Amino acid sequence: MHFGHFNFGFSARQILWTLTFASQLVLLVVLLGRDRARRYPWFTASIALVALGLMAEVLLSGRMAMLTLQEIFLTLSLVSVLVSLMVAVEVARRAFADAPRPMWITNTAGLVLVAVGVLTVWGPWPVWKQMALNTLLGKLRLMQLATEKGDTLVSLLTVGLGLLVVIFGRNFKAGWRSHTQMIAIGLMTVAIASLTVQGTVQHIIRTAHPHDRQEYERIVSLVANLLNAHKAVYVAALVWWIAWLWRDEPGAAAELNEEPPQAGE
Repeated sequence: MHFGHFNFGFSARQILWTLTFASQLVLLVVLLGRDRARRYPWFTASIALVALGLMAEVLLSGRMAMLTLQEIFLTLSLVSVLVSLMVAVEVARRAFADAPRPMWITNTAGLVLVAVGVLTVWGPWPVWKQMALNTLLGKLRLMQLATEKGDTLVSLLTVGLGLLVVIFGRNFKAGWRSHTQMIAIGLMTVAIASLTVQGTVQHIIRTAHPHDRQEYERIVSLVANLLNAHKAVYVAALVWWIAWLWRDEPGAAAELNEEPPQAGE
């Protein structure tokens, strides 16, 4: 899709890729330069990992065998899911460091149960007998399934955690304008956008029955626009993080060199 009113010669996908990568580099500079990376190492790692994935997409696409390329990208995606899960744990520890252990256990168990419950009914699941796990293609399909479902699970957990931070964070260590709450809000916004786009695309694929090529191309264009909208939300979140993490949070001077205690301590 090209912007019709301007003769840039760049597609929306290329522009969003450039904005995303540039914003990630700026955010990494802020995280490292303002000493935020030490307080949020997993969050910093997640930004660096996505930036690495974007670079790999440009440098490797079209230069390697398709199966090898899929293995690399799926491996990066799986690692990204695991790192995103650790980001959620990191935000939770920072936000609710002073929470009693029973509260930690109750809220964590409740959040996980709700997220897993939603995941079980979210989207189609494959027929396991048709996966052919003894073949390379079957293993790649399993990796893709783990990536997709893992990403959905992390998004569900992130939305729940974000709501808890926004509602109850001020009672602990994640009050308004704190870095932890600003990170949580950005993550929650991206997760909501991801779930919305994913659910919409699944509905389109399930209900759309194009009768000719024109209808098919219109559906493909609609899906591409939805994916671009999700990427735009991520860029907005990056700008949000850059703006807030550059600033010193209120009353952060005494906490700057403080390591987060273990839950319940």
